[in-house]
Amino acid sequence: MDELKIIRRNIELRPYDPLIYRDALSILYEGIQNGKPGMHEANKELRRKISNEIRRAHPKDTRFLEIMNDTYYKSLLADARVDFDAYCQYIERDREPRKRFYLPRRKKLLKVVNAFQRLMDDELDILGVSLPPGVGKSTLAIFLLTWVAGKWPEEPDLTGSHSNAFVRGVYDECLRIFDPNGEYLWHDVFPDVNVTNTNAKDYRIDLGKRKRFETLEFTSIGSGNAGLYRAMRLLYCDDLISGLEVALSIERLDKLWEIYTTDLRQRKIGDHCKELHVATRWAVADILGRLKRQYEGNNRAEFIAVPALDENDESNFDYQFGVGFSTQFYHEQRKVMDDVSWRALYMNEPIEREGLLYHPDELRRYFELPDREPDAILCVCDTKDKGADYCSMPIAYQYGQDFYVEDVVFNNANPEVVEAEIVSKLLEHNVHMGRFESNSAGGRVAQDVQAEVKRRGGRTKLTTKFTTQNKETKIVMASPYVKERFLFKDPSVIKDKEYRSFMDNLCSWTMNGKAKHDDAPDSMAMFADYIQWFTAGQVQVFSRPF
Repeated sequence: MDELKIIRRNIELRPYDPLIYRDALSILYEGIQNGKPGMHEANKELRRKISNEIRRAHPKDTRFLEIMNDTYYKSLLADARVDFDAYCQYIERDREPRKRFYLPRRKKLLKVVNAFQRLMDDELDILGVSLPPGVGKSTLAIFLLTWVAGKWPEEPDLTGSHSNAFVRGVYDECLRIFDPNGEYLWHDVFPDVNVTNTNAKDYRIDLGKRKRFETLEFTSIGSGNAGLYRAMRLLYCDDLISGLEVALSIERLDKLWEIYTTDLRQRKIGDHCKELHVATRWAVADILGRLKRQYEGNNRAEFIAVPALDENDESNFDYQFGVGFSTQFYHEQRKVMDDVSWRALYMNEPIEREGLLYHPDELRRYFELPDREPDAILCVCDTKDKGADYCSMPIAYQYGQDFYVEDVVFNNANPEVVEAEIVSKLLEHNVHMGRFESNSAGGRVAQDVQAEVKRRGGRTKLTTKFTTQNKETKIVMASPYVKERFLFKDPSVIKDKEYRSFMDNLCSWTMNGKAKHDDAPDSMAMFADYIQWFTAGQVQVFSRPF
């Protein structure tokens, strides 16, 4: 478009003139008002340029910064009705920076914000978001409710949760955002929409014309909602599970699912009502887990999970101004919690408590290796098969009858990357002997690794074995030997992400067959078989009894 060409050329010629950006916004705003295509995208591009120039500016250039900051927020306002991210930024403009909810958390929560946008832009029908406790997921959803209410005030939206106390809090916070005399600038975005009625007893807020079903309605699950509530634009479900007591009972989870499907979900009307679930994961069979399985492969459904700690064991929610959670906090939390609860609530990796083969608390642990030379250094390798499978190669140091798992390869990268890591680990630990499973590509991998280790002066001698035994049976039968003879690093000294992933995989395998991956427990079963094979051939010398 000619307008966009003019804007870009003027900014290129005079990037340090703040009035150029203000004039550009005037052109874009007129285009937005007239419904010209591409104007909102161009407005986003303008904000990126403004942000770059603000970062480059000298702090003492106050006039430049004031004009650019004002232009930036006016640009946000121009997009706020259609862009949820712009809306979240703009409505808190007058709040003190340290009191703002969104901007200190924006970098970490933008993935969720963009998913909310896709949901309301009709790219999705159902969205599930699971985040750790306290990171702001519910407040972000409240922002979404007030945005949706302003866009479609004539269509009812329903919020459901596990308790009236929670929905009362959401009700009150929505009113705070709607308050024209409050600290939020909601009325700048929706100047033609007003609150026309509130009902604090039944938690209802009506915007625009009075109607039977209010714009925002709030209820607790199982409170008898037939005929009382409707959701035409959005059904928002927040933490429908009240706590651990419910999560530990499959009967109560089944009952909760029944109530959700026959009550809360039945309040949806029309063919464009979207469904949003925001929750902390509690169990494999919780509502979010069941929905994820039900909609697997459906491109109109999306499920986002952001764990407390990233792949480098660093916090994903260390927000500005100290309003989030540090890496140290999460590490301390992990130490005081049982592993199953930690992985469900904080890592969004719920596992079946029933049928768990290796419970973290029953494994033998160590802090450092014994202060003497090991009798042997051994390994086994369950090579990567296909898809998301992992190559799993534990390396153990033998001291008498005990085997200390000192290092692992646990990687699902490309075969070339994994094979290079295997060679590196064998050389690093100077492994004496190892066995590779020869199923699938394992035989070829063993041959290639052996050749490379020899070429680089290593001493490892590798053998292969083709396995015909049923995998699940093999894993279960080997577990008593693994628990008795193997020691694993104490969680407090595990620094390597592959070792931690290996332990997570080992301690999440269940005997009911619902585990997603079995690579770690399968490799430990291989290790048990390998040790028993070569120790069975050893000759023991003892004195004659007569």
